[in-house]
Amino acid sequence: MLDTNDRIFVAGHRGMAGSALVRELKTRGFERIVTRTRQELDLTEQPAVKRFFSEEKIDVVFLAAARVGGVHANNTYRANFIYENLMIEANVMHQAFEAGVRRLLFLGSSCIYPREAAQPMREEAFLTGALEPTNEPYAVAKISGIKMCEAYNAQHGTCFRAVMPTNLFGPNDNYDLEQSHVLPALLRKMHLAQKACCGDRDAILADQVAHGQIPADVRACLDAILTANGHSALFDTPLDTRPAKPGMLAWGSGKPLREFLHVDDMAAAALFVMQLEDAELDEMMAAAGISFLNVGAGREISIFDLAGLVADTVGYKGRILWDNSRPDGVARKLLDVGRLQKLGWQPAVGLTAGIQQVYKEYCRN
Repeated sequence: MLDTNDRIFVAGHRGMAGSALVRELKTRGFERIVTRTRQELDLTEQPAVKRFFSEEKIDVVFLAAARVGGVHANNTYRANFIYENLMIEANVMHQAFEAGVRRLLFLGSSCIYPREAAQPMREEAFLTGALEPTNEPYAVAKISGIKMCEAYNAQHGTCFRAVMPTNLFGPNDNYDLEQSHVLPALLRKMHLAQKACCGDRDAILADQVAHGQIPADVRACLDAILTANGHSALFDTPLDTRPAKPGMLAWGSGKPLREFLHVDDMAAAALFVMQLEDAELDEMMAAAGISFLNVGAGREISIFDLAGLVADTVGYKGRILWDNSRPDGVARKLLDVGRLQKLGWQPAVGLTAGIQQVYKEYCRN
């Protein structure tokens, strides 16, 4: 169990998952929360991490720090994803052990499962087949994190726990179209398309300032939408780069099925798992032969339908163009969350309501 007097280090507190954990902890009365920006503490640097744990006397760690991104980022920056995530996990876990940290929770990812795993994916499917090639380096790093928890618990008697969240969305997401996951990418693209339909050039430029450079293919779509609706082009993209019919681009075929969980639900689940009695959790895991728990919503949606839902939320009524030259990733990725639900946890935020909430925050920013 955690105590409200515990000094709790939330690694990665500026990210979507880490910031949600900070919110949840504060809501539950935990006030001694320790955070560091990357500029203050580079978790890939072992001496710095060792010094931090030696000085700060941490009781509990939530390890949410990670290099994350969507299909394009994972497939493009493969070395960065495996190196940075391995270094973060190794440094934080080992120094937490050395400093006598009482409990640690490692946030993994559903990409640890084999590409052809039976659906919904149960914890027992771990390491039973080949991984999805496009995000294999990231998956291998997350698998290593699970195995580190197992190894330190077995050899040193630590209480290092791990949860595997499904695709997360919510406040403080990443909307960089070269780096983001599918839902925030779709939300930003549909927002831009809706502004182009209205001829709101200032809003498009303001979005670029707030959320990063608009890629060339999206610029071409925006110019096509603007001119089709009687407005002048904003980016002056060559006519031969614009789509034949005006619309906003979405990657892949739209056929893959994905599960989405609001990040506040993930944070509530993470704290729930950390508060479970050792005997209760250890007995259940030992009986099943597993060392982590899935965290998800238990429901899935096609990317095609997700794009429609996002378009409805932002008010975009134009075409959605599917770029089949872009990778789909795995066909289906649904977690079996039966074990966590039997322990007493349930998600609280539905997908539609969650997207509406996120879009309001996006517009405010």
